[in-house]
This record gives sequence, C-alpha cells and structure tokens, in this order.
Amino acid sequence: MSTDYFVHETAIIDQGAQIGNNSKIWHFTHVMGSAHIGQNCNIGQNVYIDKNVTIGNGVKIQNNVSVYANVTIEDDCFLGPSMVFTNVMNPRAFVERKTEFKNTLVKKGCSIGANATIVCGTTLGEYSFIGAGTVVTKDVPNFAMVVGVPAKQIGWMSKHGEKLIFNNEGIAICPATQEKYKLVNDLVSKDSE
Repeated sequence: MSTDYFVHETAIIDQGAQIGNNSKIWHFTHVMGSAHIGQNCNIGQNVYIDKNVTIGNGVKIQNNVSVYANVTIEDDCFLGPSMVFTNVMNPRAFVERKTEFKNTLVKKGCSIGANATIVCGTTLGEYSFIGAGTVVTKDVPNFAMVVGVPAKQIGWMSKHGEKLIFNNEGIAICPATQEKYKLVNDLVSKDSE
C-alpha cells in the first residue's frame, strides 16, 4: 500500500498496518499492526481497529467504534457511531479464550446503525440494514432490515437504502432508482433483466 492517506496527529498506527489510498483516519484512533484498511475509507474519532481485521474500500466508520479481531468488513459498508463487534461467545476476564475467536463477516454495502451490537460468528448480508440499538445474534440475509433486541427482520431495503414493498408476484421497485428486486423463498435479489 502507498502512503497517500491522511492520519490525524493524535492517531496511532502500529507498524505493519496497511492503509489504502485516500483513506482518512481521525483523532485518537488506534490501528493495530496486522489490520488492513482499503482505499477511500473514513475512520472516525476514537475508533479501535484490532489485529486480523480486514476493511474493504469505501467503508465509513463513525466515532467510538471498536472493530475486534476476526472481523471482515467488505466494500462500501457504514458502521454507525458507538456500534460494537464481539469476538468471543463466553468471555471471562480470568479465562484466556484468544483461540476461540469467531469470525464475523459484514458483506458489501451493509449499514449498521448507532449503538448496535454484532455478536461474533454472524454474517450480515449484502446491503442489509441493521437498525440503531439492534443486537444481532444470528445471520442477516441480503437486503434485510432488522431491528430490536434480539434482531428481528421487519422488511427489506434496496441497495440505495429505500424500503422495498413487494407485490403479489414478489417484485419490488426501488422508489429512488427504479431498480427491480425479486423475493423468492424468503430471499431477495436484485433483478438483472
């Protein structure tokens, strides 16, 4: 990776961290040595990015977010203020469990609202939408909108971030882009006609 990126003077970037072109890392953020941050990312104030974290291109991480080891965030994701990931299912201060870290995958275009908690071992589908304060304990399908504690699906969202309303034939049109979506067997896909 080149050094064509911005790091605020109060941020700490450990040796070995990889940061892509045009990314910005703001006040009091700490990036561990084996973390990988893609291009055109915006990492807010007071963010912690652990070792063995991979962040794709175009990701926006708001203030006060902790991204712990074994989390992978694909391109174009949004992580809202103070949301958090976990990486161990049954933590105890006095029991060493670093060999038990579970992988968490945040797929392309996912948005996670402020103060949400993502329990380790889950996959958040492409363009899924996690409401503010939601606690995710199981996988979320592509384009699904989930809210609550624990997370419950309440609808579907388009790639553009608009609520999708499906007709009797299982077709929905994004009101912002006019793109077509299909609902088949409780799964949504973008129609490629």
